[in-house]
Amino acid sequence: MKKKSLVDMIYMSGKKVMITGGGGGIGLAAAKRFAEAGADLYLVDLDRRKLSQARRSIQAEFDVDVEIIKADLSRKEEIDALWKDIEESEPDVLINNAGIYIFRDFLEIDEEFLDKAMKVNFESVLWMCQHFIRRRLKVGGVIINVGSIEAIMPFAFGLVHYDAGKTSVLALTRALARDFSRKGFRVNAVIPGGIETPGVKKLKKETITNLKIDMMKLGMDFKSRLPMGRFGDPDEVARVMVFLASDLASYITGALIPVDGGFLSA
Repeated sequence: MKKKSLVDMIYMSGKKVMITGGGGGIGLAAAKRFAEAGADLYLVDLDRRKLSQARRSIQAEFDVDVEIIKADLSRKEEIDALWKDIEESEPDVLINNAGIYIFRDFLEIDEEFLDKAMKVNFESVLWMCQHFIRRRLKVGGVIINVGSIEAIMPFAFGLVHYDAGKTSVLALTRALARDFSRKGFRVNAVIPGGIETPGVKKLKKETITNLKIDMMKLGMDFKSRLPMGRFGDPDEVARVMVFLASDLASYITGALIPVDGGFLSA
């Protein structure tokens, strides 16, 4: 059998990719790269304005179909409704990127806060994966979950809840790979770290404006530990996602791939 060319292996025309948290940051960067590869898109986010802006910017550059879905992923009923609404046209690739990143001292965490954090950062990933696998059980597909370096090497104070959620995502990824790879699914995770998303830029600005000395020190300590000496761009994570979703990664499943400028090796 003739081998596919590199171009053919990465080209995704005729495929659909669903990206949660697709309105900005890493999710939007991924959406643009998948559109460039020819894939149609489902973008899921809580912010309809951001979704609309994302669709306009993508379709201004690429001739692909972009459907936007407003959903609160902390609510399972909205996740269920999302999948019911696309019953006739499920995605070939699922990227679980949505998450919330809020600092709170461990001793100040209450049940309501923890419940919301875990629902978004872990439970939504589990439910999205369940729907995807159930829908495509006879044909298989690709799942890419987004973890965090915090799940492997906690660095920042006030993120115990976040670390626990992201650690659960990594465990889920490997367990699903074990259980469903023989059925045609490839399930992997990217582990970003030090990525300069709009949220990180906003946090930096607030830190400087409000003279939060502890946060300033944290930022300097973090950057000094990066072997590459710089923060990453969301597009650098997006490119790894495209690789994992493509036929270039046909023998990769259960992998946890850091995209962190070498932070975890330092």
